[in-house]
Amino acid sequence: LQVFDDEGKDVTPRPLFHSDPNTVVPRQGKLFASSAYFGATGSGFLSSFSTHQTSGVNAKLLCLLLNLEQKKSCLLTSYNFSDVQVRQEEIKEELTKADLDRRVDIYLTETETIWILDMPSVVVSVESEDAGRVLERNRIYVDICKNRPGNDRFVEKMMQTVNGATKNKEVQCDKINMEDKGMMVTSWDLYDSFNVLEIEPTSKAESSRATTGKSSKSHTTREHDQTMSLSSDRGSTTSSIMISESARIHEEEECHSEAILTSENFQQNLFFMERVLMENIFQPKLAAYRQFPVLTDPDVTSDTGGTVKTKQEEHDKEKKDKEEQKEAFVGLSILSDLNKTPEEIVPPRLERLWSYMCDLTNGHSVSSMAWSKVNPDLLAVGYGAFDFKEQKKGLACCWSLKNPMWPERIFRCEHGVTALDFSMASPNLLAVGMYNGSVAIYNVQSCNDAALLDSSESSNKHTGPVWQLRWVEQDRGATEDGKKERLICISADGRITEWLIQKRLDCTDLMKIKRTESEKKKLPGEKERKSEALISRQAAGMCFDFHPKDANFYLAGTEEGQIHQCSCSRNEQFLETYRGHKGPVYKVAWNPFSTDMFLSCSADWSIILWHQDSQTPILTFSSATACVHDIMWSPKSAFIFAAANESRVEIWDLSVSTLNPVISCSASPGVKVTSVLFAKNTDCLLVGDSKGEVGVFELQNLAAPSSSKV
Repeated sequence: LQVFDDEGKDVTPRPLFHSDPNTVVPRQGKLFASSAYFGATGSGFLSSFSTHQTSGVNAKLLCLLLNLEQKKSCLLTSYNFSDVQVRQEEIKEELTKADLDRRVDIYLTETETIWILDMPSVVVSVESEDAGRVLERNRIYVDICKNRPGNDRFVEKMMQTVNGATKNKEVQCDKINMEDKGMMVTSWDLYDSFNVLEIEPTSKAESSRATTGKSSKSHTTREHDQTMSLSSDRGSTTSSIMISESARIHEEEECHSEAILTSENFQQNLFFMERVLMENIFQPKLAAYRQFPVLTDPDVTSDTGGTVKTKQEEHDKEKKDKEEQKEAFVGLSILSDLNKTPEEIVPPRLERLWSYMCDLTNGHSVSSMAWSKVNPDLLAVGYGAFDFKEQKKGLACCWSLKNPMWPERIFRCEHGVTALDFSMASPNLLAVGMYNGSVAIYNVQSCNDAALLDSSESSNKHTGPVWQLRWVEQDRGATEDGKKERLICISADGRITEWLIQKRLDCTDLMKIKRTESEKKKLPGEKERKSEALISRQAAGMCFDFHPKDANFYLAGTEEGQIHQCSCSRNEQFLETYRGHKGPVYKVAWNPFSTDMFLSCSADWSIILWHQDSQTPILTFSSATACVHDIMWSPKSAFIFAAANESRVEIWDLSVSTLNPVISCSASPGVKVTSVLFAKNTDCLLVGDSKGEVGVFELQNLAAPSSSKV
C-alpha cells in the first residue's frame, strides 16, 4: 500500500523498527503472511511514530496516517492478533541481558522535503513585452516535469560546465550639468494665451451668442472690451486649443520665414551686403593688387597742438621709396661693375595678399587656371588629381576678386578636371576637359551647374585624359570678316582634335602624334643596331601652344620628351622635332614678345629655352631636383617667366641671371606647387598647389626691362 499527496509525491510511512531476521515466523498462506507481517510492522511503526515524532508532523499528515491505520485494521480483521502478541512476547523473552548491553548502530537518513510555502521567483516584469513568451515557456516546463517520472524518454545525466570569468568594466562620461531656467509672465499675458482662440470679431461673437444662448462678460485686454460666448466645456478643451493654436502659429511663422529667405529681393540684398563686407575686409589687399593707394583714416591731432603725419602720407613715402628701389634694381648690372655695395639694393620678393580657398575645394589639387577674356576679375580654376590612384570627383569653380572667400559658380564633375579655358567669342562659355577624356561646356551666366554640351555621345571622343584645351582664333580668310574661334584639345591617346560646337559636340583630328625613334649617335666601329618594335604607334600628347602671330602653326609636347612643330594644314607629318628632354614635357609656351622663342618644362627637372629655327637648346635652367609642372611668360616683359617647381615657385629674369632665379618661394611642407598664372593688368602672380589653394602674390621690387627682345 502506498500513500500519495495532492501533488503526486509518495508519502508512505516507512518503518523505524526492523525485526530480527533470525526470528522464526510461522508459515501461512501468501496472502495472510504478507498481511500479518505488514500488520505487525505497521502497528509497531505507528506506536513508535506516535511516541517520538508526533510533534514534528503537521496535522494533515497525521490524519492521513490515522486513515491508513483504520484501513489496515479493516483488512486484517481475519488475522489472529493473538499470534502477533505471542510473537512480540516471544521476541521479548529471547532478548538477554547481553543483547541489551550490546551496542546498536542507528543510521539517520534525510527524509523528503515537505514544502510548507512555495513562491516561485519572478525575474521578468509582468508588464514587459516578453512576459507572455516567458509564461508560455514556464507552463511547458511544468508540463514536462509532471510527465517526467516514469517516462522512458527522460534520462538523468550530469555534466560540468566552465563558468566564465567575471569582468569589471568602468565607463567614464562627462559630468551632466543641470540648469534651471525660468521666465516672468504677467497675468494679462496668461489671459491672452488662454483665450487666444476665443477672441473673434464682433460679428462672429454676436452670431455665436445667438446660437449658443449663453453669454458672459470678459475683461478688457489691452485696447477694447468685447463680449464673447463661453461654452460649458471650455475648461476641458482649453489645453488642446492652446496647443493647436501654438502649432498653427509656429507653422505660419516658419512658412513666412521660408518665403522671405527664398524671395528674390532678399537674395539680391544678401548679395550686395556680402559684396560690401568683402570690400571692407579685403580693401587694403585689393588696393595693393590693383596698385592703388590704400585708403585709411587720418590720425587725430596730438594734445600739444602739433599735427602728426597721416597714414596716406606715409604710404606715399613708402611708394616713392619702392620706385627708387625698382630703379636701383634695374641698374643692378651697372652697379656691380662700379663696385657698389649690395646693401643699397632691396631684393625682389613675393608678398602674399590672399588665397582663393574654401571647404569645398580643400583637398582637391589645382590642375589648371584661366582668366576670363572679357572680365579681368573673373578666374576659372580646375580641381583634379594627376595621379591615377588618387582620382576622385572634380570641380570647376569661378572666383571673383570681389569675393575671395567663396566661388561665384561651382560646377561639379564626375571625373577630375585637368584643363579649362574661357571663350573669346562667347565669354560666358567655359570649356572643361576631364581625366576620363570627356569634354564639357558650361554657361557661367546661368546658376544651373549642368553642362550645356557634353562629348559623352560623340563617337570620336578621347580615350585618355585631356591634358590641355584652348579656344584658338583663326583667320577666316579674305572673303570673310573677323576671326573664327575653335576649341582645340590634346589627349593622352595621341590625338590633337578640333571640336565642333553644334547641337552636340563632335570632333575631327588635327594630328595623330606618332612615335619617332630617338636619334642616337653612332660610335666609331659600332655596328648598326636593329630598330626596336614599338608597342604603340601613337605617342601620348601632354601639351600644346599656338604661335602668337600665326595660328596655323603650333607646338605639341609628348610623353616621350619630344616637342613637335605642327601645321593645321598637315595632319600626317611634323614640320620640326625638338629633342632635349629626357622625360614627359608638361608645358610649352611661346614668348609673347619675341615670337621665335619658346620655353618648355619637363619631369626631368629642367626648363629649356628654344629657338624655332634650331633643334639645339639655347639655354637650360635647372635649379632644383624636382619636376617642373608649369611655366608661363610674363605679359609685361620678354625676359621674365614663372615656373611651378614641385617644391617651390620660381621667378626668372634673363636680363639679370641665367643661372639662378631672382625669386624663389618655397611651398609648405607636404604641399606641391602645380600651376602658375600671371595677372593681366597688375604685377601679381597666382600659384595653385596640391591642397586646393590658389595664392595671390604681389611681385615687389621687380622692374620689367624696357627691351622686348631676348
